[in-house]
Amino acid sequence: MNRTDSNSGTARPKPVHRWPLILIAAPASVAIWAGWVGLGAMCGFGLVQPFPGIVPWHLNTAITLPVGIEAYGWFALGIWLRPADIPERAREFAKWSAIGSLLLGMTGQVSFHLLAAAGRTRAPWPVVVMVSCVVVAVLGLAAGLTHLLRTVPAADPEPEETGEPYPDEAGPPPPDAEFARLLDWLTSDSNDVPDVPELHREAAAMFAADLMAGRLPGIRAIRSGLSIGQDKASEVQAYLRRELAGTRSPDGSGEHA
Repeated sequence: MNRTDSNSGTARPKPVHRWPLILIAAPASVAIWAGWVGLGAMCGFGLVQPFPGIVPWHLNTAITLPVGIEAYGWFALGIWLRPADIPERAREFAKWSAIGSLLLGMTGQVSFHLLAAAGRTRAPWPVVVMVSCVVVAVLGLAAGLTHLLRTVPAADPEPEETGEPYPDEAGPPPPDAEFARLLDWLTSDSNDVPDVPELHREAAAMFAADLMAGRLPGIRAIRSGLSIGQDKASEVQAYLRRELAGTRSPDGSGEHA
């Protein structure tokens, strides 16, 4: 049964016990280790002296197969199955490389048991080539996955200072009272409106969002929006600049009531 959180009232999932994984992984690890070590011995892996003349001890290089291949398989599986805090490219790479690692592990186990069942003490050359390359291949996969995990997505570029709103902007901030009255005055159709050129009134209505946010529309935006030439656009921009400056007078009252 699920437990209920006393604060939020939501049901919490019952904790999953992980101890069965130990029972499953222990015999599998023994079989996998023995299979890779045995196959490595058939492919020429064996005792070497890593530091001759320095340390008189030997190392069985056959252990590099289970350590490298199976360790990477666990690593990639863990990245693939983690929550959504992993970059998508890293998760996709981990998914397919983990599947490939599991398939490679199964191929190695099958090869060893077939050769052992046939009484062979030496593996055929295709198996030797495959086993000799897997450790280097796993190193490359691990390096690539680690690089993808450390890659930080590039930040979005800053919008250019064009005076036009950024496409993904949530919207202009709420206008203050003085500017709201100015917009009502500019866009009103009542008879007591002062003599304002129609083109200027149209520009004030079209770029109301920019003006409310305290931004002056650029010449290019005015030309495109009103379908006018450079001179007219400059005239309209100068008018909007005067009105915008008037609403931000030092006493905060604005020029228009």
